[in-house]
This record gives sequence, structure tokens and C-alpha cells, in this order.
Amino acid sequence: MVWVGVAGVAWLAGAVAGLGAEWYQFRGPTADGQAGSARLPLNWSRTENIVWRQEIPGKGWSSPVLSQGRIYVTTAVPQGNNGDHSLRALCLEAATGKVLWDVEVFHQDGATAPRIHPKNSHASPTPVVESGEVFVHFGHMGTACLDAQTGRCLWRQQSLRYQPVHGNGGSPVLVGRHLIFCIDGADQQLVVALDRRDGSIAWRTPRNARPKKPFSFCTPTLITVQGRQQLICPGSDVVMALDPATGQEIWRVRYEGYSVVPRPVYAHGLVFLSTGYDSPLLYAIRPDGRRDVTNTHVVWMSKKAVPRNASPLVVGDYLYLASDDGQVTCLEARNGREVWSERVGRAFSASPIHASGRLYFCDEEGVTIVLKAGNTFEELARNRLPERILASPAVDGDALILRTEKAIYRIAETTASRH
Repeated sequence: MVWVGVAGVAWLAGAVAGLGAEWYQFRGPTADGQAGSARLPLNWSRTENIVWRQEIPGKGWSSPVLSQGRIYVTTAVPQGNNGDHSLRALCLEAATGKVLWDVEVFHQDGATAPRIHPKNSHASPTPVVESGEVFVHFGHMGTACLDAQTGRCLWRQQSLRYQPVHGNGGSPVLVGRHLIFCIDGADQQLVVALDRRDGSIAWRTPRNARPKKPFSFCTPTLITVQGRQQLICPGSDVVMALDPATGQEIWRVRYEGYSVVPRPVYAHGLVFLSTGYDSPLLYAIRPDGRRDVTNTHVVWMSKKAVPRNASPLVVGDYLYLASDDGQVTCLEARNGREVWSERVGRAFSASPIHASGRLYFCDEEGVTIVLKAGNTFEELARNRLPERILASPAVDGDALILRTEKAIYRIAETTASRH
């Protein structure tokens, strides 16, 4: 049942004007957590600035995405006591939280379901929504395209079976006519493009890295270098830059690392990425090379408080990192020099966002820490919800959309709270 708070009653009268943001993929329209000039709330609690709260059945850590006044998420609902799960997609009305449709996409047999990490779920990859279609991805279980209005399945692709380790996590991206995602399992490691029209395989590119621990969970990032698109695809022991139209490899950098989760970001002419477990390094790579550029195009590296899960965030000249032990670190993006580093939370898995000079970091205990962007550390607010947060936030106009382990929240300032 949806719960609309007192703040929601006051807010709903102006809801239509506040809607319209297209946070259509993981980490938003620019894929790097930027919410521009959105006036997100500074303070909230269980009784303050909560427009609505909608419980979501089952368990899923996919981040919410938004388009045309609707929110889309996935979840895995247990079926019986034998480990079966109904892998589902849901659509909510963004203004009210009302569930508009809830459909099963795949059924996962408990006898063949992989063992997942305690912080993972069977529904962790984030959907992509565009042009009236929602693309949902459940890793080795398959990928599907749904009608955004009705939830009707337009196609399913389940031929790309592989052996996941700790479950699935990496989200797909849309580039032109292709839906692209990484497969980094125990038995095979490659990047795959599907034709978005029918789900057929358009191309597949092997990593050719042969890591000792081959599994990873990364979401590719699209960049443009010298007028040419590149898809940056980190995995275990290697990051590849591919031509998204053909899958042809442009360049690669080798490193030691596995279980790579953070999505790369691109700024100041550099690609920033984490090498994953066990001892992550942050790499800053110049992406204008060809073939193996390990020895020529790594501009700088850092090893202090590098995240294993949360993606980096760049605002202006500064790069912000949220580590797994609650540390937030600010570096100069061009050279990696440390500006400040402070422990502000317990642990971070969700990727941070930026809006109007504020940085929002959601820790796993349900606390969102708001910091001022810049070269001096300044905490602006600390807001607690009574449920864990591992999914990354989304933004809808001036509202913050948070997914906890039990529910989705719409959080926005009311007229009264602005005075």
C-alpha cells in the first residue's frame, strides 16, 4: 500500500510542474550522478518532507529510473520454500507512488539459482527506459523489453547463459539501436550488444584477459573522444574501450583487480575507474590511444579510500570517492592530489549524486549525508530512514527518489519547509 505523508498532501497540488526529469538509466541522463540545478531537499525524516512511501514486494537492489512521470524498478519475489523467485518489473506513478503495473518477466528455479552475495539480490541490474520501452536485465537469467505504458513483454532474450559468481549486478546501456551489457562470469567474460528492436545478438566481444578471479559487475559508460564514441567496459584485470556500433576494441589498460562494480566517469579528458577487489586502485586514463595503452596512457593512480562499490563523482575540478568503510575523499581530478578526506558514514554501496552544489551520499544504514561541493569539507545535513540503502538515488524535478530494502520514497521540500 502506498503511504502519502502530510508533506505529500501539500506537495501534490504542484506536482505536475515538478515532474518531467528523465532519469532514464543508472546514475541519470549523463550516467555520472549529475542532477544539475535541481533543488533537492536538504533535510528529511520519517515525518518531514516525505511525499509518499510505497512498499515493494520481494528483494531487489536495482536503482529506480524515471520517464514521463513514471518510476520503474525490478524485484525478485520468493515463491514457496524451495528457493524459486518471480523476477518482476514494476511501474509506479511518480507523483503519488501508486503501482500502475507489476509483471513477471522471468521465473527463476531455486534448484539452479546461483548463490548470491549477502549484499546482492536476484534483481540488482538497473532498467533503462527510452521511447516508450523499458529494458530490464536479470544477468544470466535473461533480458527483456517491455511496453512502458502497460508492462506487456515485447521480446525476451535468454540464450546468453553463463555462470554468475555472487549473482548479477551490472546494468545495461542503450547506444543507438543497441542494448549493451557486460557478461563477467566464471566461465566467460565478454561484452554483448543486443538489437533493441527484437533482442537478437548484434555483436559480442571477448575480454581476452584470463584473470584468476574472472567475475565482475560493472556498467559500461559511453564517452566521445575526438568525435568518436567509445564504450568504456571495465572487468576483472582489464578495461576495454569498444566501438559501440561494431564491438571492435579501440584500446585497453591492464591492471590487477576483480569484482569490479563502480561505473566509470569521464571528465577533464580522463576516464576514472576503480579496479575493484581486493586492494582497489583508482585509475585516471587518457582515452585517445590505440590497442594496449597500459604503459602510456595512465595519467595517475590513487590507492587511498578507493571505492569497491560506489561510483566516482566529478563536480568541477574535484573528484569525490565514497569508500566501503564510510570515508569520503576529495581529489583534484586532473592530478589526483588529495584535497580532503573524512569518515562520514558506516559503509557506502550506493553511488553519490550532485545537485546545486550539494553532494548526496547514501550509506548502507539508511543515512544520507549531504556535503557541500568544493575544496573544503562541510557537512550540511544528515538524514536517516529506518531501512538499509544499497540502491543509488534518482532525481525527478526537485524531488529525490530513494529505494530502501523495503520501499521507494519520494522526498521533496514542501512550501512550508522552505520558510
